Amino acid sequence: MQGEGSSVGTQDAIRTQDAVRGRGAVVAALMLAMALAAVDSTIVSTAVPQIVGALGGFSIFSWLFSGYLLAATVTLPVYGKLSDTFGRKPVLIAGCVLFLLGSGLCALAWNMESLIAFRVVQGLGGGAVQGTVQTLAADLYPLKERPKIQAKLSTVWATSAVAGPALGGAITSYADWRWIFLINLPIGAVALWLIVRHLHEPAREPVPRGRIDWPGALAVFACGGTLLTALVQGGVAWDWVSAPSLALFGAGLALIGVVVLVERRAEEPIIPGWVWRRRTIAAVNLALGALGLLMVAPTVFLPTYAQSVLGLAPVAAGFVLSVMTLSWPVSAALSQHVYRRIGFRNTAITGISGAALILFTFPFLPYPGTAWQPALLMLLLGAALGLFQLPLIVGVQSSVGWAERGTATASVLFCRQIGQTLGAALFGAVANGVLAARLDGAGSLDSVARILDDPESVADPEPLRRAVDAAVDSVYLGAGCAAVAALAVLLLLAPRRFPVLDERQLSSQKDQLSPTQQSD
Repeated sequence: MQGEGSSVGTQDAIRTQDAVRGRGAVVAALMLAMALAAVDSTIVSTAVPQIVGALGGFSIFSWLFSGYLLAATVTLPVYGKLSDTFGRKPVLIAGCVLFLLGSGLCALAWNMESLIAFRVVQGLGGGAVQGTVQTLAADLYPLKERPKIQAKLSTVWATSAVAGPALGGAITSYADWRWIFLINLPIGAVALWLIVRHLHEPAREPVPRGRIDWPGALAVFACGGTLLTALVQGGVAWDWVSAPSLALFGAGLALIGVVVLVERRAEEPIIPGWVWRRRTIAAVNLALGALGLLMVAPTVFLPTYAQSVLGLAPVAAGFVLSVMTLSWPVSAALSQHVYRRIGFRNTAITGISGAALILFTFPFLPYPGTAWQPALLMLLLGAALGLFQLPLIVGVQSSVGWAERGTATASVLFCRQIGQTLGAALFGAVANGVLAARLDGAGSLDSVARILDDPESVADPEPLRRAVDAAVDSVYLGAGCAAVAALAVLLLLAPRRFPVLDERQLSSQKDQLSPTQQSD
């Protein structure tokens, strides 16, 4: 093991780079595959009125998103382990096939229940796509070049956040809603063809494979599904303090014990203990869990603030949020120039410190204010989070070999998804609590936002707007606290220098490094 600055790549990355023919085609395939998962939720959300109108099931339509999220999240650790055991290519192909199968079935759905079931199939494929694409990004590029591919993948997410609603709106306006699923088929077919034809994983020395830990996979799926269901539906389908919530949380806690017991006995556990025993991976898991938590503030609550408080149209409100997705990939691409000088940890500390200041600044914006003010903050927030997230992901992937990279990457993505789900539940409760205090219990944030969409429905909308402003301010304060928690994790738990593997040191490349990049 060497200090992080003394390495420009691992032996595994170099072998893979040499073995992959037509790397540009492979990168295009990865971007297309990631686009399928990235655009999914945003494009479906715009078609909900048409879907409900055609199929009914208004009382359960939220499961169109919850079912997909559950399936994609809880399968991440399973796919990570499978990719370490059997290789990335078969897992990615299986994920794309599952996603496309689910898309085709969604287009054939005859009622809301069947559509939700087929969305779960989509989610099973989406989990494989997200985790495996991120892992292949580290396999394809040595450490020095990884920000390039990561920036491209970040651009995919940024573009999807803007293009998804526009594309979904166009399809539902001029065609049947089923086309939002059918459009995935040609895109996915091209991605699959490129993967099958151009992705050639390097031959590796045969390693004895233990039995697949199917009991562990089932336990992880059951535990994650139970707890996520409790978080997603709590406060929505039923009260937090109610029999369903208590039963689900109790069952989830019991299943955590089952997972620990099963995984301790497994020869090749789905979630191995080293994921949490290694300081680097444990710290990044917790820090990116906090990132998922704080991201709920801009992605979920900012559009409501922009429409209800600033009085913007939906398109303009979307632009206020989208500026964050413009600065994020640019900052991520440039982060290599920072972490090559001061290290992964210090770069991430710089980014999350800036993010905390920006989040805490939001409540001090003037009321009602103008659109450029929150837009400027979101532009700065994207730049700060680009410096925070990418160095941590690259640092973790560079601290493990090929045989552990899929599991490590999946654990990071899994924790971020869990943080986002927890944040939606927690901050939703905070926002509704503030509204209840301001309005004497008259409605939730969603109901108040719907009233403000129709100003003629209320004689004096000003108290409602001020209540929404106070609720969103409280959410941003909570998000700032999540950023501080991430900062504390990095300061107290993360090693000062990430232990990057250095199995093949190239002297010519080492000579190009500045003195601050050399090993301690």
